[in-house]
Amino acid sequence: MKKFAQTTQEQAAAAWINYLNQLRVDALLRSLTAQKENLGNAITSVNKALVKIDLEVVSTDRGGQKGMHGFIAEIAEVGIGNARELIHGREAAYTWVNDNGPVDLVRAGIDIQQKFSMSGGRFSLSAVEDHLKKYPDYVKNGGRYQIPRDHFATVQRLHFMSPEEAGRLASHTGEGESFKDWQRINRFFREAPVGIESLEPSKLDYRDVQRGAYASTLESEKSSLRSTDRALRDSAYQRSRPKLEEGAKASLVAATLEGGTSFILALSAKRKAGKKFKEFNAQDWTEILAGSGLGVARGAVRGVSVYSLSNFTATSAAVASSIVTATFGIAEQAHKLRNGELSEFEFLENAELVCLEAAVAALSSFIGQALIPVPVIGALIGNTIGPIMYQSASHSLSKIEADLINGYLADQSVLDEKLAAEYGRLVEELNEGLSTYLAVLERAFSPDLQIALLGSVELARKLGVPTEEILDSKNKTSAYFLD
Repeated sequence: MKKFAQTTQEQAAAAWINYLNQLRVDALLRSLTAQKENLGNAITSVNKALVKIDLEVVSTDRGGQKGMHGFIAEIAEVGIGNARELIHGREAAYTWVNDNGPVDLVRAGIDIQQKFSMSGGRFSLSAVEDHLKKYPDYVKNGGRYQIPRDHFATVQRLHFMSPEEAGRLASHTGEGESFKDWQRINRFFREAPVGIESLEPSKLDYRDVQRGAYASTLESEKSSLRSTDRALRDSAYQRSRPKLEEGAKASLVAATLEGGTSFILALSAKRKAGKKFKEFNAQDWTEILAGSGLGVARGAVRGVSVYSLSNFTATSAAVASSIVTATFGIAEQAHKLRNGELSEFEFLENAELVCLEAAVAALSSFIGQALIPVPVIGALIGNTIGPIMYQSASHSLSKIEADLINGYLADQSVLDEKLAAEYGRLVEELNEGLSTYLAVLERAFSPDLQIALLGSVELARKLGVPTEEILDSKNKTSAYFLD
């Protein structure tokens, strides 16, 4: 009963650790499957935008030479914006309104008017100003303006630039922001009924949506999406890897299980010895707690070992637990051997038995979990049935097996003696025949012609040549060579 209880709690800890490992693996597989779908949806979003631009804008020359890039920007923003949501498994956020009204896009319920304009060198703000004149309540009603990403960066930088810094731009010549740019932008925010908080950057620069550039822009976005996909997959893998915190938790649970089992078994042993709880003295409790402490230590080692073996080597949790159990058992037998309590033969015999019982427990748990795919429960049921069957078979069949083995050994002993005698007789006959054969062979090849002839006749007879075919007379020899 004690061994059965210990085996059960050992395999329970192993099954629980295996369940934790399986949860991480299952989560990884789900993440990778979902991410594959996310990438497909994101790429599809960009491809749809590309086709829509080709068919509805470029091929129809919508907007003409000066306004085409605006429609390209709207469709590209929707395709790319939705793709960047879909790659993370979120819902598409953008809708293209496409009615030439005050709103170009809607993102999660927010109206957006997009302005991509270089008119007047005001970084799309002149187009925003014209729209505000036509729809003065647009911002008050919650609408936002979206301008090219590079334009927004410039507007934001110049808007928050101090007059002293702007003054240094007065001497600036060549490309880049100028003092006039700073003046125009600050005048816009002083006079227009809109603050910078009502502006936002597009996901695209002004040059990205031109007629000759949009295709490469969208192809580049697809490459970026694939890079994001790889990063998300790697992140999912990193989350699925074994963690120090989880290993510590496994060690704590195993220590608690094994310590608790040791405590209960120690109490039961005292009770079976005839003592009642109220009769326990300090010595009894010291022994109980010492055994429990050893159980806690063994459990902690088991938890860490099983978690490490099952995660960093190709070892199942049930087998890992059996390895730890066998290690503890052999170490105990080795201690007894060193103390003279066991002979070398007894040590080997006990070590074999420890390994066999550990293997039976592991195999039973593995089969139970396979047949009953309920986490932990299947392993425990298998561990309950397997060792009981093994113990029953080993006890009930031991006498029969011993009788069979003894009978077999007796028969083998008699057979060995019989075969040894027969073997000796055959060897003697072989030696005699070989000696005769060598003597005849020596005479057959003698330098003396007469001896060689007689030796050849004798050799032919020994080899079974028919008498009528042997050249043992002058007449037979002459007839053979002259006829």
